[in-house]
Amino acid sequence: MNPTSYSTTVGELDSTSRAQFISRTYGHLTGAVFAFTLIEVFLFKTGAAESIMRFVAHVPWLLVLGAFVLVSWLATRTAHSSSSIGAQYAALAAYVVAQAIIFVPLLYLAEYRAEGVIGSAAVVTILGFSALTAVVFMTRQDFSFLRGILWWGGILALGAIVGAVIFHFNLGTWFSVAMIAVAGAAVLYDTSNVLLHYPEDRHVAAALQLFASVALMFWYVLRLFLGSRR
Repeated sequence: MNPTSYSTTVGELDSTSRAQFISRTYGHLTGAVFAFTLIEVFLFKTGAAESIMRFVAHVPWLLVLGAFVLVSWLATRTAHSSSSIGAQYAALAAYVVAQAIIFVPLLYLAEYRAEGVIGSAAVVTILGFSALTAVVFMTRQDFSFLRGILWWGGILALGAIVGAVIFHFNLGTWFSVAMIAVAGAAVLYDTSNVLLHYPEDRHVAAALQLFASVALMFWYVLRLFLGSRR
């Protein structure tokens, strides 16, 4: 969803209002990351993660992926288009829960086959996200030109994933590296939108987009690290 479809954007605000929007956005992003972490801890501590693993083992992965894509689309659309702040928060919550569930199989493998790799991947993700965010904040560069690249990159990646599931081939290390680059481009694009293009009342939607980029980066950094441990 293009945040520029609304009238008053962050770039048109005074410095105080812009700072408040940025503060709210990153505060909600931090909250989403903590909520994601707490959900994962709960799932693994209670044994629910094992139940999810058994369920996923008996359900076609494309069906699971399709359900995740649908929830993600609905949550993103609602957060960007609904005028109700309650609906926006519900969309963010639903998206965080969906991410937590889709992450369970990968985290399960990491937890029991490669001790310490989750923490390492988290640190690398945080450092990468922080560095890219700093680039945008320091340069004030508008990275909206990345929109088309991200769109086609996402389509190609989804096609590769579907092909890998259907024809049972491993996407390999270079796919993870390429997707980390895509996630990095998404962070640049989303961060510049936060600084310039989002409407002032859409900080929840902005936080959701940033969280999506962070989750994408974490997924493929973790996948890359897992591959190196085999």
